Parts: sequence; C-alpha cells; structure tokens
Amino acid sequence: MSPNPFPALLLPLFEIPPAQAGFPSPATDYLEEALDLNELLVRNPPATFYVRVKGASMIDVGLLDNDIAIVDRSIAPKPGCIVVAACDGSIYIKRLRALTGRLALCSENEARATAYPPLFIDQMQEHVLWGVVTGVVRKI
Repeated sequence: MSPNPFPALLLPLFEIPPAQAGFPSPATDYLEEALDLNELLVRNPPATFYVRVKGASMIDVGLLDNDIAIVDRSIAPKPGCIVVAACDGSIYIKRLRALTGRLALCSENEARATAYPPLFIDQMQEHVLWGVVTGVVRKI
C-alpha cells in the first residue's frame, strides 16, 4: 500500500455551540476535536486530485472562478454527476447529462445559458472523463 499523498493537516474544529453568523463568541472552551481537511474532503486519496476552476459556467452549483474542485477518479461518471473532462484538447468542469439519448457536458449558469451551450460528447474527436467532482475549496 502506498503512503497517503495528502499529509495530515489537523486544525481545531469548534462545533458546540454552533458558530453564529453574527457577533463572534469566544469558543475556545468548546473545542471538540481536530479536523483533518483531507479526511473530510478526500474519500479515496490515491484516486483524488484537485483542479482550479476558471470561468462562470458552473456558478449555479457553487463552483466559482478560482475555486479548487476536488475530483475522485474512482467514482464512475454517470448522468447527473459534475465531472472533469478532457475533450479535444480542452479541460472542462461540467454536469454530465443525457440529452435526447446523447451524453452532453452541460453548464450550470441559467443567467448566461446561451453563452454556454451543451457540449455533446459524440461530436468530439477525443474525450476522457477524468473523474467526478466531490467537493470544493474556496478562499473568501
């Protein structure tokens, strides 16, 4: 078995009382445990990689420009999943859908739907579905 490529990064986790999104409260007396972000976000370390999101085509599902998507190659892509795909030399993060019996990579930006038409996989010269997006990391 190969060593975990993601070293443990243990950070304090405050759960009780739940954090309010208002006036801050000192919570050091309520420290529950340490939180390893890899344990929380990575299901299968040997099959997981990260990819930076560029653009606004997936904002309706919370994938924003400059986010870091967590991608698991061990999950079989199926319609409904958000996937990372390499198609004809470009990399995409899109929702995999079955449209009129054909697989398509679809954006999730209702306000700009015409700017992001579906990409039908059967019209591509080359395509590889690299994995399924399982989470996102964002700096605010």
